[in-house]
Amino acid sequence: MTDHPSTIQGETTSQGIDWDDHATIHHKGDGQGVFDGLKALHRGTLAQMVTMIASMGESERGDYVIQKAGDHRLGTGEIMALAARPDFPR
Repeated sequence: MTDHPSTIQGETTSQGIDWDDHATIHHKGDGQGVFDGLKALHRGTLAQMVTMIASMGESERGDYVIQKAGDHRLGTGEIMALAARPDFPR
């Protein structure tokens, strides 16, 4: 058994979403791998990366994913759901 709080779609059940957590934007098909960190197009907080993708045109958003600390990759649907949350920092 682990001492870490469980997560559901990158959200801790005890504290909510850490909007200041480190995140990066990647091309959706960049292949990840050993040099994944070098393939990041943008770096910042989760809130900044969600804002950046949410502000893109709908046809462009699908080309990108957000990689959150802990190797969780967020696709377009999850990114837009985060942007629509009432606790999303604006």
